[in-house]
Amino acid sequence: MDARSPLPPIRGVGYSIRSGSPEFEDLVAKLDEAEALGVDFVELPAFAWTLVVNGEVRPDRLERLVRMTRERPFGYTVHGPLAINLMAPKAHLPRHAALLDAMIDVAGALGAPTLVLHSGCIRGDDDVAVAYSRQREALTRAGDRAAAQGVTLCVENIFRFEPMRETALPSRLAGEIDAIDHPFVRATLDVSHAWLRASDARADFAAEIAALAPYARHVHVHDSFGRPAESWIMDESERLALGEGDLHLPLGWGGIDWDDVARRCRLAAGTVVNLELHRRYWSELPAQIPLLRALADKFAFHTPAAT
Repeated sequence: MDARSPLPPIRGVGYSIRSGSPEFEDLVAKLDEAEALGVDFVELPAFAWTLVVNGEVRPDRLERLVRMTRERPFGYTVHGPLAINLMAPKAHLPRHAALLDAMIDVAGALGAPTLVLHSGCIRGDDDVAVAYSRQREALTRAGDRAAAQGVTLCVENIFRFEPMRETALPSRLAGEIDAIDHPFVRATLDVSHAWLRASDARADFAAEIAALAPYARHVHVHDSFGRPAESWIMDESERLALGEGDLHLPLGWGGIDWDDVARRCRLAAGTVVNLELHRRYWSELPAQIPLLRALADKFAFHTPAAT
């Protein structure tokens, strides 16, 4: 599509692949699977691969990854390292910023329009307002680098987990992105994460997702019960049995009312809707793709077309 042409209400649907090899030796088979399923995008788990060492991209590995991803009938989005924390203490921030720069280069080399990174968090006794200010400054700088490569940074809302003291509610993240006011710094709206964070804060889930949706260029969908993890478990199956935590369930397995989510979320034109499924439910993937497309159509119905 010509870059000057208006984007459709929903740019496409995709899903996050799960890689078991740090050398991405299993990637070809996973891309073959995605091609057979007919999706528009594949989200690459760059956080799980040996691509960056001490903030520097390994060029030989990136070149191999680029070769392996060529000539497919879909595009790519990239999920960066979960460890990137732009609200980290000032002394640690340069390492996180360098890692983000490296991941921008990775996404640019892959031709990915979107790089997902998690919203920052505070684990110590740092001043909250100062930490948010650091994140705004870091995202503004990184946004300039991303713009030069045609990559949009999509900051994903997360939830508090031990020993995290602070991370933004979706409405707060919306306010931060609005304050940054950079066209290449947008959001990833993770619906289930929003429910978990709203439950923890006793906030209005529907209002929270509605606040962040206009800033999103990427949506992560997966199901849960919006119940923060509280119980000790030995195996993930016990977490599932209790209905607690960030379960990454197939759509329809949890308690999220997806029709209501689609009604409340006025997404920007050109948004990608991406399924993040836990690998233990991978057998459900073929049946999930039609549900994912149907959900994207519902989002599109409530989203203004670009002009």
